Amino acid sequence: MRIGKLLGLCIALVLAGCSGRLEDIGQMPELTPIDGNREAMAMASIPIPADVAPSSSIERASLWEASRHSLLGDRRAQKAGDILTVVIKIDDQAKFSASSSRGQSGSEDMTISKLLGLESREPLSQFDLAPGIATSSSSASAGDGSTSRNEKLTLRIAATIVGMLPNGVLQIQGSQEIRVNYELRELTITGFVRPEDISRQNEIPYDKIASARISYGGRGRITEVQQPRVGQQLTDMLMPF
Repeated sequence: MRIGKLLGLCIALVLAGCSGRLEDIGQMPELTPIDGNREAMAMASIPIPADVAPSSSIERASLWEASRHSLLGDRRAQKAGDILTVVIKIDDQAKFSASSSRGQSGSEDMTISKLLGLESREPLSQFDLAPGIATSSSSASAGDGSTSRNEKLTLRIAATIVGMLPNGVLQIQGSQEIRVNYELRELTITGFVRPEDISRQNEIPYDKIASARISYGGRGRITEVQQPRVGQQLTDMLMPF
C-alpha cells in the first residue's frame, strides 16, 4: 500500500513538472504583453503636451522657439512617461593572481664529551656519550591562485521614466524582447539616473545608472536544452555527496 502511494506521488510530481512544457510543444514562446506594466502606466498617466502656438506677433516672427520641437529645443527625457535610450557597452576584463611560499628549517646537535669524570667509570664507560642528542626539523608550504574573467556586451535599449524621486533623480525601466524562430531573447534594465547625465541625443551610458539591474537572457527550445532537468536539479540539491 505504501509503495502504491509513493508511486502515485512520484507520478503526480512528474506530471506537475511537465504540465507547463506539454502546452509549449510545437509552439513559439509567447511575448510578454506590454499592457498594464509600469512603462505603459507611466506613459499613459501624463499625456504628451501639444505644441503651444506663439501668443504674440514677436514670437511668431522669431526664428527660435522655446518648445521642445524647435531646432534647438531640449528633447531630453525629463518627466514620467518620457523615453530615453540606454547605451550598454560592457567590455570588462579582470585578472587576479596571487602566490605565496614559506619555508623553515632547524637543527640541534649536543655532544657530551665529559661528565665530571664519571664517563671513565663503570657502568658509564660502556656507553658512548658522543653524540648525546641530535634533532632536526623542516617545514615548507606554497600556494598559487588565479582568477580571470572577460565580459563583452554591446546593446541599445529604449527605457521609460517611470517615476521621479524627491531630489529630482529619475527612475527608469526598460524591456525588449526579440523572437527568432523558437527562441526569445529578453533584455531588461532598471535603475536611477540624474537628468544632467542624459546627453543632448537623449542617451545615457549604462555606467551612469545608479543601482543598475541589467538582465540579458532568453527562453525557448535552446534555453530548455541547456538547462538540467527538474529531476536532476532536485537530485543535486538533496544528495549530500
